[in-house]
Amino acid sequence: MSAGMVGYQYVTLRCVPRVDREEFLNVGVVLYSQAADFLEGAFDLDRERLRAAFPDLELDAVDASLAAICRVCRGEPGVGLPTLDKPGQRFGWLSAPRSTVIQPGPVHGGLTKDPAQELQRLVRALVN
Repeated sequence: MSAGMVGYQYVTLRCVPRVDREEFLNVGVVLYSQAADFLEGAFDLDRERLRAAFPDLELDAVDASLAAICRVCRGEPGVGLPTLDKPGQRFGWLSAPRSTVIQPGPVHGGLTKDPAQELQRLVRALVN
């Protein structure tokens, strides 16, 4: 590993309004780096694009779901949120397959010097 580099894993968050059709749009990313003690989610909800693709989608509910994912990343307590102490446990919970409107894609990995900056780069590359 190069000096100053840390490994990380990430999942792309997908908006999948109709699971039976397997159609989705990327709406966010969750990035975890154990070495950097970093777990954070970021999203960019392009309401116009989502409304064009899925006219019946409840965008406020999608926004709330993505905000809840960011709360899980931070380990915040709340109704309906898991009680998981360690960032690795929270990433495992967030990256587990599910049949909801917001779904994680496959886990990918990489190396970075700055996990927060890498998260923003991934959002620009995969969501925008």
